[in-house]
Amino acid sequence: MTGQPVATRIVLASRPSGKPVAANFRLERETVRDLAEGEVLLETLYLSLDPYMRGRMDDAKSYAKPVDIGGVMEGGTVARVSRSSNAAFKAGDIVLSHSGWQSHAISDGGDLRKLDPQIAPITTALGTLGMPGFTAYAGLRNIGKPKAGETLVVAAASGAVGSAVGQMAKIYGARVVGIAGGPEKCDYIRQALGFDVAIDHYASDFPAQLAAACPKGIDVYFENVGGHVWSAVFPLLNDFARIPVCGLIAHYNEASSVSSGHDRLPAVMRAILRKSLTIRGFIQREFAEQRPDFYQQAGAWISEGRLKYKEDVVDGLENAPEAFLGLLEGKNFGKLIVRVAP
Repeated sequence: MTGQPVATRIVLASRPSGKPVAANFRLERETVRDLAEGEVLLETLYLSLDPYMRGRMDDAKSYAKPVDIGGVMEGGTVARVSRSSNAAFKAGDIVLSHSGWQSHAISDGGDLRKLDPQIAPITTALGTLGMPGFTAYAGLRNIGKPKAGETLVVAAASGAVGSAVGQMAKIYGARVVGIAGGPEKCDYIRQALGFDVAIDHYASDFPAQLAAACPKGIDVYFENVGGHVWSAVFPLLNDFARIPVCGLIAHYNEASSVSSGHDRLPAVMRAILRKSLTIRGFIQREFAEQRPDFYQQAGAWISEGRLKYKEDVVDGLENAPEAFLGLLEGKNFGKLIVRVAP
């Protein structure tokens, strides 16, 4: 096959030591090879940027293989089938893929899911109707289990996962306290998303504000952050509180040997015992069999206006590293997506 496109891709140039920098990434171009039988050529339309990608940059043991030096940065994508030698796909199909930070990719079709632009905007497959939304759904359904009248607190509440957590918890009848960074994000989750209370974690009296917002304590805490947010939440946890641990973005740039100098583990363990706490880390793929239920339920909530979303779209694949570094510092507002092609 002639006339193969030139793919632009962003690879991991070096592993970060602490906070990532632009020099950890490198932009490359490469002519795409011809298709083999059963393969499809994908043109990336949108790339999802998510906090978990920071962990893939390290070579420490984790739940997933790290990106190799010189390897394309990992990431979920929405793509258009440009050419096809696979009977299951035709040129023009829109698919959800995991082809990473590159403009073109070749797939055997096994990891692709067709999207229908008539059902929902295709970008939602990377957010509310994608991995972040399912993370919220799975964490609540299997671990948090909020009940009507309970108090649920969620950190990073204006982000893709946190905003879905809070709205789903409201649907389940819980009282929702969202924690976000800055007045604009707090106004958004309170006014647009309907959270009962929004608290700015940058406030000098943040712990006192959180305590005042949770006079009956906290029954469910959906952990996305760690750090000083966890420190403020911890004393307020009720007996039998459930804590789904989804992320710890405040600690992602720390070396594994970093210590605050004060061992907090005994206090946490005592609380787990005394209060019968459930603290459960999870990766959304553990609950993959629940995805069909999620697609049906979340799709209905969106159509009913009960599950809303906000997207932060950056244009140009070359701008992905800068946008990702900003994500780790909370600079995005909503689900961070890179528009790679029109």
